[in-house]
Amino acid sequence: MNYSETSPVKAPMNAQNNLPSAIVTPPSNTAIAVTNLCFSYPDKPEVLQEIHLQVDTGDRLGIIGHNGCGKTTLFLLLCGVLTPTAGTIHLFDEPVIPGKFRPEVGLLFQDPDDQLFAASVQDDIAFAPQNMGLLTEEVEQRVEQALTLTGMESLADRPPHHLSGGEKQMVAIAGLLAMRPQIMLYDEPTANLDLRARRRLIQFLQQSQETLLVASHDLEFILEVCDRAILMSEARIVATGTPASIMGNADLMHTYGLEVPYSLRR
Repeated sequence: MNYSETSPVKAPMNAQNNLPSAIVTPPSNTAIAVTNLCFSYPDKPEVLQEIHLQVDTGDRLGIIGHNGCGKTTLFLLLCGVLTPTAGTIHLFDEPVIPGKFRPEVGLLFQDPDDQLFAASVQDDIAFAPQNMGLLTEEVEQRVEQALTLTGMESLADRPPHHLSGGEKQMVAIAGLLAMRPQIMLYDEPTANLDLRARRRLIQFLQQSQETLLVASHDLEFILEVCDRAILMSEARIVATGTPASIMGNADLMHTYGLEVPYSLRR
């Protein structure tokens, strides 16, 4: 069973002869283009199969699905950490080369403790800009801006491991923002957050300007943050549409072992 929303694209018609007019191709607005992507781990074949995905600049895409459906693996492929078994990935019309650092892409890990390691918050945020070869003045400016954007200014001198879960999450995000990425990949961003920290993260993401991909089991979070969603199951994308159209479809959600979010239940 496959659920999707599609819109046929038709060429404009010439009013005089009723023939298609010449089509002028506009500049590409595509941030991510994935074609026939497949991936297998040595001990786990077919983790992803025939993934086709296009994400335009400024999109806010939610990715939902049960554990093990391939969400995190997809993110690691988009970052070039893993090498596809087959298929292609392009970011802003440039092919992703496995192992090559792409500063325009930031990945937030599920657990911020996997991402934070420096002696202070500001040192942690400065790490990526410093390794991008920026001048000291530029690094300091980026750190200050990232702290301001995430509301973490008062914690600049604190050791990251002394912070709460929500504070660690925002510091991890600040470290990514200091790179000034154009694409942000959020892997289970609300995991272990209390309600206040979760609300702060929602408000922050609603105001962010980057292209967002959010993989989460927190379906209400997806509803508030994203304007488009895909449902993954058994290594494939099985549905695409607005978050409400997918998550509000009880038959679809139950077919793939998910529950309709409370806010969409009738």
